Amino acid sequence: MDEWYHYPLLILVGFVVGFINTIAGGGSLISLPVLIFLGLPPSVANGTNRVAVVIQNAMGTAGFASKGVSTFPFNLYLGVAALFGALLGAYIAVDIKGETFNRILAIVMVVVVLIILFKPKMKLYEMQELITGKHKWIGTIAFFFFGIYGGFINAGLGFIIILFLHYVNKMSLVRANATKVVVVLIYTVAALAVFVWNDKVWWQVGLVLAIGNGTGAWIASRISVRRGDGFIKTFLVVMVVVLSVKLWFFTEPLPASNETDKNRKHKTELGE
Repeated sequence: MDEWYHYPLLILVGFVVGFINTIAGGGSLISLPVLIFLGLPPSVANGTNRVAVVIQNAMGTAGFASKGVSTFPFNLYLGVAALFGALLGAYIAVDIKGETFNRILAIVMVVVVLIILFKPKMKLYEMQELITGKHKWIGTIAFFFFGIYGGFINAGLGFIIILFLHYVNKMSLVRANATKVVVVLIYTVAALAVFVWNDKVWWQVGLVLAIGNGTGAWIASRISVRRGDGFIKTFLVVMVVVLSVKLWFFTEPLPASNETDKNRKHKTELGE
């Protein structure tokens, strides 16, 4: 992160990621590898990315609310359940070895590509939502486990959340997205706290990335778009395939995950 052009690149990447995440999901499959390729150790990249995700979903939530789209209090039940799961997932993530993280991320990328390519087509006709009674409790339990994965890595979870809300709770695309951004906001705040506590966040990088994420999320939440727009799908699939291959086969060994960013900075200044 020594070159000046890294920062405008981060804003651009953040904008694309925030837009994609708010429309559907999977944007962290772009931002996480970019942060790793720019030199952040995997656990620090994971924590730093959460700064942008928090801002992105706060802006997305505000954008949907400004259009009168809300699923409160259902989204709150799901968000709190996911929060407890995210705390567990984040504790696992802070200590994982760099090479192991890279390989898990590569596997996740391939799985998400398969979901994008082969998922059932989501129709946008009016449906009777199922967000009370047993469906509320089924959602609460499911989102606890979604939260574990969200706290651990988060990449690609947006697709799963939308599919779940559509097929189990019979939500339309717009309301599923509005629910998703609130839930992700809640559990990501908890996960970010764990990464901050363990000194796994590079704030300067995270806040620059957040400028793009937040802008992309605000715009995406306020315009009418179809989920799975052809260009975005094609772009995301190509990026995921390329980045997963690079992570699996061509990533150099990274510093140990317990080496903090401050220590790395001091070593750089000392010429080590």
